[in-house]
Amino acid sequence: MNRLTYPFCATLLGLCLWQALVWGTDAPHFILPAPWRVAKAAFESRALIAEHAVVTGTEVILGLIIGASLGAITAIQLAAFPRLARLTLPLLVFTQAVPVFALAPILTLWFGYGIGSKIVMAVLIIYFPVTSAFYDGLSRVTPGLLDLAKTMGASKTQVMLRIKIPSALPSLASGLKLAAVYAPIGAVIGEWVGASRGLGYLMLLANGRAKIDLMFATLIVLALLTLLFHKVVSMLANRLTDASVTG
Repeated sequence: MNRLTYPFCATLLGLCLWQALVWGTDAPHFILPAPWRVAKAAFESRALIAEHAVVTGTEVILGLIIGASLGAITAIQLAAFPRLARLTLPLLVFTQAVPVFALAPILTLWFGYGIGSKIVMAVLIIYFPVTSAFYDGLSRVTPGLLDLAKTMGASKTQVMLRIKIPSALPSLASGLKLAAVYAPIGAVIGEWVGASRGLGYLMLLANGRAKIDLMFATLIVLALLTLLFHKVVSMLANRLTDASVTG
């Protein structure tokens, strides 16, 4: 019951504070719509919001799959070849000095206004967290396990597959949970820069037509979609971690 009660109470409190802010500031509805106006807009435009949510959801899912796969493969390669890690890690850190958001116009120019540029944005924004978290886990394996493996004559491949990767799965799980939150950000930023579909595009469209209630409704749907992705990825990551422990 606590899992349901606390979120319900938090949501109710948020709605009350929102309504109190509307009353206290006496802001016009085209600046700060009341919760009931946003709920009404969401209901009346439910088909439109759902259509654009499917597009954004597809971008996020594909971005998560590709970005997480590339990040995991990169982390394994860096852990397997220390010299490569010493050369590559500084470059990876340097790439984070360039805001991914600033690359959105360039990616849109290269990959077009379709779904491709948004997937690339999502991949770029989650690639480093997954790589960094998994590599950190691969580099912090208990030394006693490695010594035991060497004593038993295990090859580097066996050590990686049977000791390092299983031991680092909790770190990978943490990186995936972060990725599930970051991926929608990349997709929406890409939609803001240039798109004809998606929740980010719908937000800009609603704002341009002064339909602020619809913009708020779209924003709330985006937040709920992000929470859903985080929940699903967390469940899958926890199962992966549990399987490695029992295995």
